[in-house]
Formats: sequence, C-alpha cells, structure tokens
Amino acid sequence: MRILHTMLRVGDLQKSIDFYTQVLGMNLIRTTERPDQGYSLAFVGYGNESQGAVIELTYNHGVSSYEMGGAYGHIAIEVADAYKQCEDVARAGGKVTRPAGPVKGGKTVIAFVEDPDGYKIEFIERGTPME
Repeated sequence: MRILHTMLRVGDLQKSIDFYTQVLGMNLIRTTERPDQGYSLAFVGYGNESQGAVIELTYNHGVSSYEMGGAYGHIAIEVADAYKQCEDVARAGGKVTRPAGPVKGGKTVIAFVEDPDGYKIEFIERGTPME
C-alpha cells in the first residue's frame, strides 16, 4: 500500500493551480472535468504520480470558499533551503505565515506558508535533524 494523494477543496481552481505550479514549483499532472457532476479536478505534484503522492485540487462548481475546520493541520514539503523558499514564495506574492527558522526547542529548520484558500504548507529543510 502507499498514499496516492491528498484532496483539497479549492474556491478558484486556476488560482490554486498557479500557486502550486508557479509558486511551489509543482507540475500540473492531469485535469478532469465533470460538468454533469458539477466539479473539476487538477492533480499537482513534484514527480510521476505512479511513484509518489500528489495533491488533488477539487473545485466544486459555484463554491468559492470553505470552512477550514479544526481537524486540518498542514501538508509538509521537504526543501533544500527553507529561508530561500520563503523568499521565493513572498517574491511570487505568496503568504509566509511563519518565517524559516529552527523549530521551538530543536534544530530542524521549518517554515509555513498558505495557499490561496488558506491551507497551511510546512517547509522542512533537508539536512537538518528531524526533531
């Protein structure tokens, strides 16, 4: 068994595709249009979908926002340099909610950004101890 994807409901599919591809550097892997069922999908990720987990962006036609809820936490992405990644996100107009730096009480360098719908994304710097 393996994890295939994480699904996020989004209010503006193109805006979300642009964020994940242009700001976070993912690839648009495939899209699916289901007008009769009232939804559209876009799958984004860093590699081949058959080898790694991806994110499914789901747009329910006519729904522009969702309650975030208290159960969702974040998606974690390994990065080479969390400081530079935050600079790149900010330069591209993205929102950095926790600048890069060591996790409280530890040495792992992390940062948090938000996508256009407010979903939290954690950057974990590669090569720092996982604590």
